[in-house]
Amino acid sequence: MSKSRISIGMLGMGTVGRGVYRILNENRDGIEQKVGASIEIKKILVRDITKDRGLDLEQGLLTTDAGDVIDNPAIDIVVEVLGGIKPALDYSLKALKHGKSLITANKDMVAAHGKELFEAAEDNGCDVFFEASVAGGIPIIRPLKECLAANRISQVIGIINGTTNYMLTRMSEEGLNFGEALAQAQSLGYAEADPTADVEGYDAARKLAILASIAFNTRVPLDQVYLEGITRITAEDIKYAAELNYVVKLLGIAKESEEGVEVRVHPALLSKNHPLATVNDVYNAIYVCGDAVGDVMFFGRGAGELPTASAVVADVMSAARYQLRNVPGIVSCTCFAEKPIKPMGLTSTKYYIRLNVADKPGVLASIAFVFGSNEVSLASVIQKQITGHAAEIVLVTHRVLEKNLQDALKIIKDLSTVDEVSNVIRVEE
Repeated sequence: MSKSRISIGMLGMGTVGRGVYRILNENRDGIEQKVGASIEIKKILVRDITKDRGLDLEQGLLTTDAGDVIDNPAIDIVVEVLGGIKPALDYSLKALKHGKSLITANKDMVAAHGKELFEAAEDNGCDVFFEASVAGGIPIIRPLKECLAANRISQVIGIINGTTNYMLTRMSEEGLNFGEALAQAQSLGYAEADPTADVEGYDAARKLAILASIAFNTRVPLDQVYLEGITRITAEDIKYAAELNYVVKLLGIAKESEEGVEVRVHPALLSKNHPLATVNDVYNAIYVCGDAVGDVMFFGRGAGELPTASAVVADVMSAARYQLRNVPGIVSCTCFAEKPIKPMGLTSTKYYIRLNVADKPGVLASIAFVFGSNEVSLASVIQKQITGHAAEIVLVTHRVLEKNLQDALKIIKDLSTVDEVSNVIRVEE
């Protein structure tokens, strides 16, 4: 090995950046032994040098000039923990064009611009590592790209957003409604003041786009991930699901079939026997099915300073080893196929449907007729409560096509005896 030291530059020093600094310093001896050289943080880009970060930082380590990191010939590896697209993408591409390997925890950037990043890395003989972009400290990117590479992956199903999983857990265990669960998550720092990215499913969709692209070796555009959040889930839905032996989870689901790759994020009723059903609070888990390995599951904390920083530092160590052996540029893009994205209307699953209807004879018969005319078969019909002249009923279908169900619901919503289709939730077995 020609070098005894690898120098890194960091873009950003927020929560994850502080964790990276702490791990590199606190575990310095072990890291040096495992890599075969010391890893030194040379420069860190921040907005405000004077801000107290609760760390004992060397004089001159912080800078407000991005060029001190990305244009610095003494820096071998750039760690991007700024988040967002701008200016992170511009900085990252420039670093790659200078031949510096890139480590990023930025799911937004990887999901939307992964192709550009990998092309820039390949053109300039360097690498892109992004383990921390999905599920924080849980190893899943490298297992999919390397450890499970001999498999034909059929499906990846995950709980990949800790905020919504915490909220649904509290709604299940304490009977809270959506607003109460959100307020509790915000008070504990699990949810942002603007929780839209979490509760509407955008965060999970970005992560699923990354996972599906790797699992099925084809680029999955973010805008082709079907998306529903948890804002319509009520305490009643949680209660009725439990009575039916299900739990409600926000799932990221990716499957491959003859019609193409199916990618969807939405709440789902999950059998209490499923391994993901017991994943609660802020924990994440990803369930993978391969033709050779069978079923495997990855579980742990999906966010936080040290779990996410753990994945970042592991990537730094891998990049450093490659550079020490003069073999950078070996982490190539695995999206070599061009597979179609399966239209949502062609997906099939079971459904839970909650309706408010008039409490009089013939109502169920008329609803069942509409479903039957659209090839939707009902597995069970349960009347939950009667209020005045109205009744609430819960239906569970057999496995049916999404298109057929939606066609039936359009008609049912217009029936004079149906006051409201209160909720429709998919059921995953």
